[in-house]
Amino acid sequence: MPNERLTMRKIKEVLRLKLGNGLSDRKTAISCCISRPTVAEYMRRAKQAGLTYPSYEGMDETELERLLFPLQPSICTQPGILPDWPDVYEELKNKDVTKILLWEEYKEHNPQGYQYSQFCELYRKWLGKLSVVMRQDYKAGEKLFVDYCGTTVPITDSYTGGVKQAQIFVAVLGASNYTYAEASYSQGLYDWISVHVHAFEYFGGVPEVIVPDNLRSGVSHANRYEPDINPTYQEMASYYNTTVIPARVRKPRDKAKAEAGVQLVQRWILARLRHQSFFSLTELNNAIRSLLNDLNNHPFKVLSGSRKSFFETIDKPALKPLPVQAYEYAEWKKARVNIDYHIEVNKHYYSVPYQLVSQQLDVRITAGTIECLYKGNRVASHQRNQEQGKYTTVTEHMPKAHQTYLEWTPQRLVSWAAKSGEHVSGLVEKILTQRPHPQQGFRSALGIMRLGKHYGEDRLEAACKRALEIGASSYKSIESILKTRLDQRPVPQQSNSLHEPTLHSNIRGSQYYQ
Repeated sequence: MPNERLTMRKIKEVLRLKLGNGLSDRKTAISCCISRPTVAEYMRRAKQAGLTYPSYEGMDETELERLLFPLQPSICTQPGILPDWPDVYEELKNKDVTKILLWEEYKEHNPQGYQYSQFCELYRKWLGKLSVVMRQDYKAGEKLFVDYCGTTVPITDSYTGGVKQAQIFVAVLGASNYTYAEASYSQGLYDWISVHVHAFEYFGGVPEVIVPDNLRSGVSHANRYEPDINPTYQEMASYYNTTVIPARVRKPRDKAKAEAGVQLVQRWILARLRHQSFFSLTELNNAIRSLLNDLNNHPFKVLSGSRKSFFETIDKPALKPLPVQAYEYAEWKKARVNIDYHIEVNKHYYSVPYQLVSQQLDVRITAGTIECLYKGNRVASHQRNQEQGKYTTVTEHMPKAHQTYLEWTPQRLVSWAAKSGEHVSGLVEKILTQRPHPQQGFRSALGIMRLGKHYGEDRLEAACKRALEIGASSYKSIESILKTRLDQRPVPQQSNSLHEPTLHSNIRGSQYYQ
């Protein structure tokens, strides 16, 4: 069979040169700019059709093409009963079900039916009638594709009249195309985790794999081979016993289901809501949920059934069960333990065992708790405190003998401060004695002493003297005095008249109320 199908005009030229002029295959090929095997193939077809020179010259192109290229009998005309292709398509989504198994079952009921090669060829042709997205082969309960729509929906604040653009999250199960959609105010980490939790609840189970696009909330660092998953996203996946496998960068087929689902939600749901006004996220999500049910119950064009029916029979039985409680949102950060054996989280300080001084910890932050982990083991847990600049200290975290605590003691700090001056030492001692635990003042004391490196010890001594005179005892106070050069000015004397009662006709005095 030649590699090329020539135009009928060129085929006539080949016949003329060969039959009419008697040229060799090589010369005919050179003249027509084709290969010699092609010339030989068309001469074989001409001989098989009984064509001679000049019998073909009076024929039109249609008749000549019919003689040279007669229609081959279609395999579909061979005897045998066609399998139920939608049923085959649905069965193949089940785990461990193969084409050869379905063919063997088909032959048991139809001994005169098609052989395996014909069975596969007919199925391939039937499959070609489906859309590209529907044709992709995904096993039951295997993959959930997630992404955000490019289209947003405005939500108007009924009090201020301000408008926020709501983001639309879409999740599509691979096998059944069962779809979930939800509006959120942002694509940030908290909303990203929340919509996943709600999607699992909507499906009533958890898939084996989640396939997100390389959204920053889900993937900290996009990489074709080893993307870094956000720690909170990874923890949520572990909690639900599923796996996150991001779509590869610049590989649209990896996320074809998500893109098709996004397009479907935009056309089926958002387009229908374009003339409606919404004044809350709840109102918008109620409207989305109503249309979402219609979408999932809408019958397929080629297949029998709907997304809902496919989900009930294919995906739902294969999904992993939900845990008893929904995942509690938590953020992760790294924190290094200071010499006062406290770590800082949102400007509040929490204690950890003093042996971990200078070590880096992983900190899990929820709405109500702070958990500190060292090499995967929890070393401290605190109730979350929103007061900035304050300390939460557990007595058991404090060293029993400060000599074993890297020699950092309140006495050592005071002695060290005395090298900078009498007033620096006095201020540091005041800071340490004002706190419930002296170690809670270590940060401030060290910070004040470091100011001497920048401003000089003489100025630091003068600033501490001024602070003691005016009753200030914090790092920020000393820093402010030095920045504004108040340490170089005398402290204004307070007049005794400020403490004397003011006499005025409009002031009644204490006797008035007796």
